[in-house]
Amino acid sequence: MSVCDDAADLREELTELRRALHREPELGLDLPRTQEKVLAALDGLPLEITTGKGLSSVTAVLRGGAARTDGRRPAVLLRGDMDALPVQEDTGLDYASAIPGRMHACGHDLHVAGLVGAARLLAARRDELAGDVVLMFQPGEEGMGGAKIMIDEGVLDAAGERAVAAYALHVFSTGLPQGTVVSRGGTAMAASDAVTVVVRGKGGHGSSPHGAKDPVPALAAMVGALQTMVTRELDIFDPAVVTVGSVHAGTAGNVIPETASMDITVRSFSEEAHRKVRAGVERTVRGIAAAHGVEADIDYVEQYPVTVNAADEAAFALGTARDLFGDARVVDVPRPMAGSEDFSFVLQQVPGAFIGLGACPAGREPATAPMNHSPQAAYDDAVLPDAAALLAELATRRLGDA
Repeated sequence: MSVCDDAADLREELTELRRALHREPELGLDLPRTQEKVLAALDGLPLEITTGKGLSSVTAVLRGGAARTDGRRPAVLLRGDMDALPVQEDTGLDYASAIPGRMHACGHDLHVAGLVGAARLLAARRDELAGDVVLMFQPGEEGMGGAKIMIDEGVLDAAGERAVAAYALHVFSTGLPQGTVVSRGGTAMAASDAVTVVVRGKGGHGSSPHGAKDPVPALAAMVGALQTMVTRELDIFDPAVVTVGSVHAGTAGNVIPETASMDITVRSFSEEAHRKVRAGVERTVRGIAAAHGVEADIDYVEQYPVTVNAADEAAFALGTARDLFGDARVVDVPRPMAGSEDFSFVLQQVPGAFIGLGACPAGREPATAPMNHSPQAAYDDAVLPDAAALLAELATRRLGDA
């Protein structure tokens, strides 16, 4: 039987696991119940399992049994992130989140189930593996940098030798027909920075602004100037996005406040653009503050770097998907996404590819379906066998080529 046939036989088991995870979502780095479910699902497989110290991770190593003439034991890493989001679910599903204010709105429950499926498929083909597979079940992808913590704890070398390649698969509730596989060489997703600016002035009465130092017009000027900075200082073919998503100032219309603040997200698609946009944000904010006679505190946090797929690894992943599913279901996308991913930390050290999989439910129009992170985001369990088969086949073939 083919890997796709064997994966299809796992459909019911993987669906049950995915829905159990969906009912009990956990946030951040501490996912004890999720970890328990993963360990239970892997129980009985020939895996060397370790759990994280600084987070509820699971690292499982499968030792291949195929003989090699070079005496090496190369390893391939497969990542599945596990954490949910602080979102109140509004899907109406019979397996909807049972925990108020938490939801697997980004599909990480499918990632976990798909990686468990890959573990089962690979274990059954253990004698065909010309090396080892590291299964990386990762907490804290949603802004917590869980991948970086797992790297610091040794996941890239868990098999004893640094992984030669790494792959992660991510489902999408919108934008792609169900079952469509996408990737690209080079930049796949943007870098993500979080910026908080606090403008400090001198409070006073709204009727007498000359007796105060009003931080509000300074903040307002910064919002507009940041957009101009982006359009005038960055190459349109190497862009950045600066979005002011939150602004706070004052308590009453006739009171000039002491402070005003804003929270910003910054996205960029190359290291050069990343450096330029940070310098531009900081210079613009400080310059306008000085012009208004106020001060500005800037807390600029570089969260995730650019996610860069190795060109040959992306081509290999798409070629493998074409062999499994046919040309019609595989797309080499022309542009990166403006979202960000902490799998970028892995790809900084190991060549690999970040791969997308359309999981829009049957009956929904992909172009208009609620997107990842929406309270209405929904994903079709029908893609779970495909996710498992693709991950397993990537590891098998890549070890054969190592």
